[in-house]
Amino acid sequence: MATFITCVNSLRVYRPFWFSIRLLAPTFFGAKSRAVQIYVVLLHLLVTIMFPVHLLLGLVLQPTPDEMFKNLTMSITCMACSLKHIVHLYHISDIVEIEGLLEKFNTFVTSEEEQSFYHDNLSKRIQLIYRCIQISYIFIYVMFLLTLVLHIRGEHRELLYSAWLPFDWQRNAIVYTLAVSYQTMCILMEGFQGLANDSYTPLTLCFLAGHVHLLVIRLKQLGYQELQEERELNQHSQLLSYIEQHRQLMRLHQLIRKTITQVQLIQLICCGATLCLIVCYVLFYVRDIVEFSYYIIYFAVICIQLFPGCYYASVVAEEIQNLPYAIFSSKWYGQSIDYRRNVLIFSQLTLGKTGKDRVMKAGGIIELNLNAFFATLKMAYSLFAVVLRSRDI
Repeated sequence: MATFITCVNSLRVYRPFWFSIRLLAPTFFGAKSRAVQIYVVLLHLLVTIMFPVHLLLGLVLQPTPDEMFKNLTMSITCMACSLKHIVHLYHISDIVEIEGLLEKFNTFVTSEEEQSFYHDNLSKRIQLIYRCIQISYIFIYVMFLLTLVLHIRGEHRELLYSAWLPFDWQRNAIVYTLAVSYQTMCILMEGFQGLANDSYTPLTLCFLAGHVHLLVIRLKQLGYQELQEERELNQHSQLLSYIEQHRQLMRLHQLIRKTITQVQLIQLICCGATLCLIVCYVLFYVRDIVEFSYYIIYFAVICIQLFPGCYYASVVAEEIQNLPYAIFSSKWYGQSIDYRRNVLIFSQLTLGKTGKDRVMKAGGIIELNLNAFFATLKMAYSLFAVVLRSRDI
């Protein structure tokens, strides 16, 4: 048998997620000192809660239209980021169980065909998602820092984003620096939240789709060994082990659906609104090439955030739908009565997951697939058309 890299280290590809969680909520990992508790409370009070609120309150100040669009773009993004972060923290125990199940499924990859698929297909998909998310965040924050430098060197004292602060930030240079530093720090910390949020769903769905496909490969090969009497019992026990693997896969499917449903609903709604606001702001108000480049990259990053989750949710549904056919494709007809009875029961179990239960739904409302991605883009265009018409009026 050829030698292959049998698995992708889940701990490595989830490293950005766990690094962000450890940075933002070290108390979930056993850190109980008073200093750490104060750090967590201040961080979530000032960044997770107050930063989106202080941006939204800035709208009450009735800024100019360009400030309003710029403010809303960041306000919605940060509010969504904070809400997704809170949901992930709430489901942290489920996420730990999911990772344990993924590590367990890696040990089932044994045959040459399975290892070939894992190395040549699943591994490359995981690495592509991993790198795309990292590169997109590097680009957006490089452009943000460049914009920040140009903003600081400007002639007038202005905040990065129009917002309400409980003090007069224009009073002197020290107070102004404090205000800009607060916004900069919050945007950087929101970036860590966003990195965790945006990497978890597509990576996990990709793993799930890959392991369902690997089970399909195993089921199709079942029973095609020589039908010697001493092997019949082994094939029956192998069938029972595949039934157990299917049960664990459905447990994994249930946990993933539980952890991503609210996150993806927030993602769909906020991404659609943000895409519309970015287009409006760029077309109507941006005149600087650096700022223009920043928002174009920002637009692309939002699409990168949204597309993989929708795509791999579609792949998961398709792979689960292939399970009954994979069972039928095995050589069940030459086996014993008990074996065929178990095959029939197993087929019924897999057929039960080809209906409502196999569908990932955002918030239990919107079916999560490629149609959801394109519907979000259409929603953004519809909102843009409304803004354009109201502007003409």
